[in-house]
Amino acid sequence: MKKLWLLMILVFVCPLSINAKDTYKTITKEKLKDKIAGGWAGKMIGVARGHEMEYKAVGKIYDGQIPWTPDMVKESLQEDDIYGQVSLMMIMEKYGLNVSCTKLAEGLANAEFSLCHANLQCRKNYLDGIMPPLSGTPKYNMHADDIDFQIDSDFLGFISPGMPQSSALICNRIGRMMSYGDGLYGGIFISSMHALAFFNDNPIQLVSNALKTIPSKSTYAKCINDVINQYKLHPTDWQKTWQFIQQKWGNTDICVPFHDFNIDAKINGAFIAIGLLYGEGDFEKTMKVTIGCGQDTDCNSSNATAILGVMKGYSNIPDRFKSCIPSIADETFSHTTYSFNKTVAQTLLFMNENVKANGGRIDGDKYLIKIQKPLFKGKLEQSFPNMYMSYYVQATNSTKWDLKGKWSNFVYGDGDPDLFKMTSEPGASVTISFKGTGVTLLGSWNVDGGRADVYVDGKFAQQIDTYYREDAGKYNDNRSHIFHILGLKSGTHSLHLVVSNDKNPKSKGHKIWIERYVVYNTRK
Repeated sequence: MKKLWLLMILVFVCPLSINAKDTYKTITKEKLKDKIAGGWAGKMIGVARGHEMEYKAVGKIYDGQIPWTPDMVKESLQEDDIYGQVSLMMIMEKYGLNVSCTKLAEGLANAEFSLCHANLQCRKNYLDGIMPPLSGTPKYNMHADDIDFQIDSDFLGFISPGMPQSSALICNRIGRMMSYGDGLYGGIFISSMHALAFFNDNPIQLVSNALKTIPSKSTYAKCINDVINQYKLHPTDWQKTWQFIQQKWGNTDICVPFHDFNIDAKINGAFIAIGLLYGEGDFEKTMKVTIGCGQDTDCNSSNATAILGVMKGYSNIPDRFKSCIPSIADETFSHTTYSFNKTVAQTLLFMNENVKANGGRIDGDKYLIKIQKPLFKGKLEQSFPNMYMSYYVQATNSTKWDLKGKWSNFVYGDGDPDLFKMTSEPGASVTISFKGTGVTLLGSWNVDGGRADVYVDGKFAQQIDTYYREDAGKYNDNRSHIFHILGLKSGTHSLHLVVSNDKNPKSKGHKIWIERYVVYNTRK
């Protein structure tokens, strides 16, 4: 009886080498390396091609020239779209594939390079003591739905050939340092397409199957499903699909309100899907369509061509796109110690570990990979459910701002004409009244930023710290959300900010900058 009981335990605890219900696919080491190299090369090509058009067309189709010469790929060595996730790989190499999200956030916080939007907020949150996963949640991050994790998620698919559940699981752990809801789902969607592209070269199947790894009721999935449905209605006219997506989803960017600039993951993910579907597996067509959709053209183009690179393999990328890569293959990406060759090699090491951890094995010069079905596991999360931008009031409208103490006017200039109100006087205050369910106060963080106590409806809400190691807040599309509160009862509310005597020990002053406040409401 004891022997029988022991046998039963072993059967349940120890996985069998091959289960009759499991599906395995064989792929040679050489082909795997070719596909991973293709993914990285595709990303380099796409980001270099789309760089000059980045945000040149916001809320409209880009109809200008989209030039290409082989040496343009050299520009990819300086692109944050690549060195950002390569930096994450460096941390993972040091601490292991299962490195904690907090350790990755620490690395991102202390990295030399500048950051924007969700990644910047992740850094600021870490420095303020707000750790993952809280750092990605909408309570602490108005950029939770931004594109950042979508940009940085490629390599998580590269290391998960045929294993979209594995890539989604890693994404779910890592992506939470800067994202939540649709921002997280964007990274899962992109990495899943990479994972599936190792064994599928059909763009419509790739997009459709990758969608199965995120909740179907999420607004991200609904947006991509709109792309698929419009593609079926207009299979030869991508601009009609673009028009539908722009009209329905073009004004959903919470972090840059009332602006054609859109860094929301949904619509940029939709543009990637449009590029893949209408590009029909062709590098030139895919890039031209993706870039033609506008907004974050270099990020979107690099994601799309990275997927094609995995699908086709490096050896099948046309020479006119890759011919210059060998000459720079050992040059390091900016802010990293990784070159193209080193990045490919390290990706292979991570892939080898990940495949084995998920039931695969090596057989001579081949991998036997345990294929995973794309599916979503978990609960639906949405960052800003049913929330919409109601109105905003700039500092130029002095009748709406009750300023006490010494405040002065400040204008950045250099392309940013908006008026800020600035004070460095402890005890100075500002009071606003707003009607809605939430509000965000936009301003600037800086090396001499101070602290302030914020009260909502007469109750202390939070002490904010506007110190940051460099300027962050210049330009309307990059304002800092110095304070926000959501989920209030619908009605009229007050916000009262008082500059504190206290300041961050690293700060050079007590300055507080405010440029506008934005009021949000909730659809019933």
